[in-house]
Amino acid sequence: MIHQFFLAAGIALVLLMSLSLIRVIAGPTVLDRILGGSVIGTKTTVLMLIIGVLYDNVGMFVDIAIAYALLNFIATLGATKFFLRRKSIHLEHE
Repeated sequence: MIHQFFLAAGIALVLLMSLSLIRVIAGPTVLDRILGGSVIGTKTTVLMLIIGVLYDNVGMFVDIAIAYALLNFIATLGATKFFLRRKSIHLEHE
């Protein structure tokens, strides 16, 4: 019963990630794309933990999820700083 709940939650997260992927592909600005990528990274971290529960090995997946979350955070900060320095964030549809 509990495995079915986590499996359904994992499937729902994958569907929500696909909606965020649409924002990454067709976002009107660079900041929308960066935010969509960050949302996908956050949902991937939670999905890793759900997979750990399903495989009854949460300890291993927690370490991987923490490392992935840290990488996602650093990449988001780096991309944001890069595009803010370029000052071309709002020049996509002009």
